[in-house]
Amino acid sequence: MRQLLYISTGRAGVAADVPAILGVSLRNNRRVGVTGLLWTDTHRFLQVLEGDDAAVQGVFDRIRADPRHRGIVVLHDRVIEAREFGAWAMAQRGPLDSADAFDTRMQTCLAGASPSVRGTFEGLIAARRAA
Repeated sequence: MRQLLYISTGRAGVAADVPAILGVSLRNNRRVGVTGLLWTDTHRFLQVLEGDDAAVQGVFDRIRADPRHRGIVVLHDRVIEAREFGAWAMAQRGPLDSADAFDTRMQTCLAGASPSVRGTFEGLIAARRAA
């Protein structure tokens, strides 16, 4: 099984499209058996994808071809024995969510993740808190 972690920045104007992006991604990823976690603040996207090598590559190829993303950087790409995110989970801070509530939800989603994946997401959370 493959696990790929990347970060990207949304192009100007993408914020309004995030709910649509999330809905389409959820359907497409379920269909091909890709799970993982997506964290977005509507400007930055940090996502881990897990599944069959070809399925993960297909999802990532679509992301790289999507003009709404720029500055895509692969943080790691590795073989794993078992899924760290058993069900597709997407985390997005809603307009009424407090930062603390959002961070708590992320910690729950990251509970089974490897230290490196968890640390990457926690680093982004910490950077958001410091800003």
